[in-house]
Amino acid sequence: MTIYIGTSGWQYGDWRPAFYPAGVSQARWLEHYAARFATVESNNAFYRLPSREVFEAWAARTPDDFVMAVKVSRYLSHILRLRDPAEPVGRFVDRVAGLGPKLGPVLLQLPPSLPVDLGRLTETLDRFPRDIRVAVEFRHSSWYTDEVRRLLVARGTALCLADRHGPRTPLWRTAEWGYVRLHQGLAKPRPCYGRAALRTWAERLAAVYGRDSNAFVYFNNDHRACAVRNATEFGRACLAAGLSPSRVPGLPRSGLPGPRARA
Repeated sequence: MTIYIGTSGWQYGDWRPAFYPAGVSQARWLEHYAARFATVESNNAFYRLPSREVFEAWAARTPDDFVMAVKVSRYLSHILRLRDPAEPVGRFVDRVAGLGPKLGPVLLQLPPSLPVDLGRLTETLDRFPRDIRVAVEFRHSSWYTDEVRRLLVARGTALCLADRHGPRTPLWRTAEWGYVRLHQGLAKPRPCYGRAALRTWAERLAAVYGRDSNAFVYFNNDHRACAVRNATEFGRACLAAGLSPSRVPGLPRSGLPGPRARA
């Protein structure tokens, strides 16, 4: 099982100097990050969807084995609340196509105020091309039903396993691949994760997804550079659990397949 490990975004000022040396300009942070991690989640696309040209530039600035997951614009999820998805999904797909073969999964995160609506979710998922891997992060407990689970399985959509305050995510495997977001640990300094928690998550992934699939794991606890620290430590925890992590600082390159490799 290949675990692609990264962070939710890379443009954080408080990562200097712990991760970004003083001599590396902010304009070169993506190159610095991508030389050390094989994947990142573009969290800023949720707030302001970049142009296709920006995605093309990111692809050109990163190594051949790099994979970028992209968070779907909040215009679709939070403003339209999944109504009339054709135009926003089409615009999103056209722009992220600029990543070419470096496009990883896309994340559809729903607002905590949006209760289950099977019809809206079905129409939204059906608007995405079949060759785009979609993960959904629910934040209202009413979504965790057998009907929703069957829909995700039928569409090959991954349930995002999210570790955060709020409704506990069930450990469903709904696709041939997995998607995990780790939002806030309880170790010191906050919001870092401790080694025991990281070890538990590695063992959990092995149990949920088995050893014949891929999973994408992103740390969203960016404050105090906890995300980059924990992503590195999680690579070691994956090795200890018998999993194959993507490259992280301090671990040798694992010779993983290319970025479009499927589970």
